[in-house]
Amino acid sequence: MRVNHQAFFCSLFVARLADQVLLFLVPLVVFQTTHQVSWSGLAFFIETLPRYLVFPFFGALCDRISPLKLMRVSQTVRALVCFGGVLAYALFGGIGWLIALSALCGVLTSQGLVAREVMLPQIFSTQQFQRVLAYSQLADQLGFVLGPMLAAVLLGLWRWEWVVGATGVLFLLADGALLLWQRTSGFRAGDPPPAAPGHWTMPLRIALRHVLMLPGLKKVVLLAAAENLVIGVTLATSAAMVTGFHAQSNRYYAGLQTAGAVATVLILLTIARNAWPAQTLGRVAFISICAGGVIAGASAAPWGYALGFLLIVGFDKMFNLFIRSARQKIIPPEDYGKTTGVVILLNNMTQPLAGLLVGVFSARAQTGLLIVTLSVAMGCIGVAVSIGSALLRRKRALALGE
Repeated sequence: MRVNHQAFFCSLFVARLADQVLLFLVPLVVFQTTHQVSWSGLAFFIETLPRYLVFPFFGALCDRISPLKLMRVSQTVRALVCFGGVLAYALFGGIGWLIALSALCGVLTSQGLVAREVMLPQIFSTQQFQRVLAYSQLADQLGFVLGPMLAAVLLGLWRWEWVVGATGVLFLLADGALLLWQRTSGFRAGDPPPAAPGHWTMPLRIALRHVLMLPGLKKVVLLAAAENLVIGVTLATSAAMVTGFHAQSNRYYAGLQTAGAVATVLILLTIARNAWPAQTLGRVAFISICAGGVIAGASAAPWGYALGFLLIVGFDKMFNLFIRSARQKIIPPEDYGKTTGVVILLNNMTQPLAGLLVGVFSARAQTGLLIVTLSVAMGCIGVAVSIGSALLRRKRALALGE
């Protein structure tokens, strides 16, 4: 990447670092406060559901307002939310403030993510998009690597509300890096085209029509939704499984998350330096995540859970890269924001669903069985999509032959 884009990727890294600290805090602090897996799962559901519901709205917004402006607003307001949540806790008390501020920051994170998706093809229009995605994912993963580590260190020194305050400072630093990049790179985002006249639901209807009609887009959505079943149940139960059932320390938990993120960074570095076919990346990642879920859910030993966990989180971003690359080729540029917002919503609704299922099936035996069941369901969906695609290709080939 060019030198004058380093501050841009630095902004992505710091914002992800702050977001990951919050994602680390919520299930861990809730579980340590309540000592119940069900509350941890419900907290994850409350934390993640709002961030996915708003994707279609923010996607349509990115087709009308400068995505660069939306990214800056996202980071600044997240800092204010962190400071406001800490102040509210100091005045009124209650663990609910941590969940509420994390949920609201999640909504603003969604705004930043969609804006970034729309901006990347504009900023790097002359470069191979798959490599750009790999570097973007690397910035994310460095945040994943250091986020749990930083959160564990800060929790060892301070109470959680002080850690949240430090997270707000990180969001301000991310916005400062983005402003620096904007001034030094010379990048000027083009004004979005004027909105076409019509009902306010028109962007949503256009996006849904693309999902249903564009060749290959339904397949991408189904595969991502299946993968997020396993990702969701892993995120919702990892704190309880590691520190509860497997009786490991908070530092072990942070170290395991860090190990998974390091593995992902190594995988993404390999992808960035090699031109592997996207379909190959998708197959390898999908099979690895599915196998990891079965291993993590069925294992009664900490090392077995750790192996499954590493497979899941290690290959998650490889699969995400395949999904993002595929939809960038399919979706028309003029409708990219609104359609991407709807697609991300459909892709990720299974994550809060997994958290809700954890809240219902909260016993240890049920939790392990749930992880295995959702992993098998992911594999079945993948097989069904592959068979359907093969049959469709055969049907088209016969039609052309006739």
